[in-house]
Amino acid sequence: MKNFDYSIVEETAKQLYIRALCNLPPDVRAALSKAYARETKPTARAVFETIFRTIETADKNNTLICQDTGLPIYKVKIGSRFAWNGNEIKNSLYEGAKRATLEFPFRGSSTHTLTRINPQNSVGEGLPVIYYDFTGDTDTLDILMAPKGSGSENMSKMHMFYPAHGIKALKKFVLDAVMESGANPCPPGIIGVGMGGTADLVCKLAKDAILRPVGQRHPDPKIAELEQELEEAINATGRGPMGLGGDISTLAVHIETAYTHITQNPVAVNTQCWPARRARAIITPYGSVSYGY
Repeated sequence: MKNFDYSIVEETAKQLYIRALCNLPPDVRAALSKAYARETKPTARAVFETIFRTIETADKNNTLICQDTGLPIYKVKIGSRFAWNGNEIKNSLYEGAKRATLEFPFRGSSTHTLTRINPQNSVGEGLPVIYYDFTGDTDTLDILMAPKGSGSENMSKMHMFYPAHGIKALKKFVLDAVMESGANPCPPGIIGVGMGGTADLVCKLAKDAILRPVGQRHPDPKIAELEQELEEAINATGRGPMGLGGDISTLAVHIETAYTHITQNPVAVNTQCWPARRARAIITPYGSVSYGY
């Protein structure tokens, strides 16, 4: 598309980062309200009430829901009829994330892995994280943005199982990962589980899982049944909101799967904190942008 203005993608990337940090998606708000209604423990209910005050303050002042503005992740779906320049998209997302950090402004969390020097702009080598996918018979650019904080990301787990271990071992691994994380990922959030693929793919699947709208079940009935089973098991642990005890320890368990090798069965867990932040934009070939979640 010769005349497409990629500054629109840059501005959209900037706005998505800011929107994700300041405006909690409706499905997350609804899930938190439902969880509060089910919670019976006084301390846990007080935690939920603090959460609601935090959301109210962010809404009123158009400010951050959480001080950890995370690392920027963009999931890009390119329609088959959208003529695109991948390098321009990549550069635009980089500049958009950088501008959001500098212009809003908020704390940049990106740092060199060895020197720990922080440029205070949320980007750098390998950042933002960008995942590309393609969809049929559309002419749009679909961008989903998610900031990922370290409290939840540090609790990530991956293990290479063998088929002989069976489903019970996989379920135990997920439950152990949740219990070991304690209060670190600011529960109750979303537990994302990846199953299958390769060591790298299964971690991406787990990340994909946390970006699904809260409580949206997997289309495969068997996977959906496992989601429900794990969700009930995690809530039965009594970990509760912020790890202080209660009836609700997770808002949802989401599982994404892929075919894998006949002699392996990788599993990964990626947790999302209670502010399950995300924002989406659809860009048309004519430059119009519509925002959502």
